[in-house]
Amino acid sequence: MATANHFSHCTHQHIHMHCGSRILDLSRPQVMGILNITPDSFFDGGKFFRDQKIDLSEVVNTAAQMVKDGVAILDVGGESTRPNAPPVGEQEEMDRVLPVVEKLARELDVIISVDTSNPHLMVASAALGAGLINDVRGLRRPGAIAAVAATQLPVCVMHMQGEPDTMQIEPHYNDVVAEVSAYFRHRVEDCIKGGIARHNIILDPGFGFGKTARHNLQLLKHLPELAKLGYPLLAGLSRKSLIGKITGREVDQRLAGSIALATLACSSGARIIRAHDVRETVDAVNLYYAVNEVCE
Repeated sequence: MATANHFSHCTHQHIHMHCGSRILDLSRPQVMGILNITPDSFFDGGKFFRDQKIDLSEVVNTAAQMVKDGVAILDVGGESTRPNAPPVGEQEEMDRVLPVVEKLARELDVIISVDTSNPHLMVASAALGAGLINDVRGLRRPGAIAAVAATQLPVCVMHMQGEPDTMQIEPHYNDVVAEVSAYFRHRVEDCIKGGIARHNIILDPGFGFGKTARHNLQLLKHLPELAKLGYPLLAGLSRKSLIGKITGREVDQRLAGSIALATLACSSGARIIRAHDVRETVDAVNLYYAVNEVCE
């Protein structure tokens, strides 16, 4: 029986991004697996810490399983960006992330993404083998655009209203879709002026970052409008409070909701799905792709 990988590409053009020494094929949706190297992540905080130190062997084992399960990208983050999360010092973030990036890049055949707003970490992680920068603050920190331009790596620019410690305090938009679209147009222009190649830009609407449940639903419903901006879209909906508000489920009971939203995001144009539950999400994305790519 044919798998999704054997279907011909009937509707999508081939989009290949050069992520350091590896190629990311976005002619089909891909899954980005989350590796939180933090003690306070909202879902799996502290998983990789033993006696306040990072257990690198546990990180590698988890990452290797994600690769086996079909993930295309591993997203390594050293700062929790959950609502009300306290900031992490620059050096502490680097101490958490760099050893992980170096080891994963050396031992696994997968694209390593670094989830950071720290310009120094962007440059240092690229030197150790990272292939993608993922910035929830949309490269708004001083020096961030220049840092990404220097690495020549692809970058995911996310929309967030406010900062993690304040973003969920009564977020307001007159028209969330129009305002996020306008933000992206301005940020893309700034990125290109700063030396980042247009073909290296990915956009993330920032579900759950400075948005109410209604804002998130509006963005998801109108995701095709954001796709018309002409850049690959990343959707991060895994385990988020939106699912809890609608279903009443606690964080550890949101897998079904996460899979449903991942599939909806794919059908609306998302090219990268960021997920905690890699195996299940890869299955869902592969099934979506198989149905979508069957030629008439």
